[in-house]
Amino acid sequence: MKSHILPALRLTAILLIFFSVIYPLLIWGAAQLAPNQGKGFITYAGDRSYYTHIGQSFTADRYFYSRPSAVSYNAAGSAGSNKGPSNPDYLAVVEARIDSFLVHNPGVSRSEIPADLVTASSSGLDPHISPQAARVQAARIARVRQIPQELVEKLISEHIEAPFLGLFGPEKVHVLTLNLALDQIN
Repeated sequence: MKSHILPALRLTAILLIFFSVIYPLLIWGAAQLAPNQGKGFITYAGDRSYYTHIGQSFTADRYFYSRPSAVSYNAAGSAGSNKGPSNPDYLAVVEARIDSFLVHNPGVSRSEIPADLVTASSSGLDPHISPQAARVQAARIARVRQIPQELVEKLISEHIEAPFLGLFGPEKVHVLTLNLALDQIN
């Protein structure tokens, strides 16, 4: 018995020191080498500040809508809904989002609504939408802001981010930066 307890206690002490002292110091050191020393990126607009890489809630018709969030954009509790596509509660939530989108975007058919406008991301904090999700909202924004739709579509095109290294992931549009740019023109 003694031959099992002493190695277990030694291993416990080593792992305790590694995972509670050495590993956190390594991660902290790596964060110090990162841009902004691991404190996140903050965008300032007027008297407001926004965390750049965390999705924001935009619900006014004059703005591009963000991707829905299962955690109400609360970064302290990043999570998805964990409900599958056959769950009746989940389907009811998605259906309500579709109905709401159609009310605010007359002239758009159900088949034109991209999935990322009615389904939450796995983190619930995604700050991006697809270019298609931005384009389907262009007519509403142009109408509400009383600006030409071509101007809104040009702004969308200017804010499309390419895939990482040109290969990994889809094209995307950062909703916060797009909405801030929209405020600059009108």
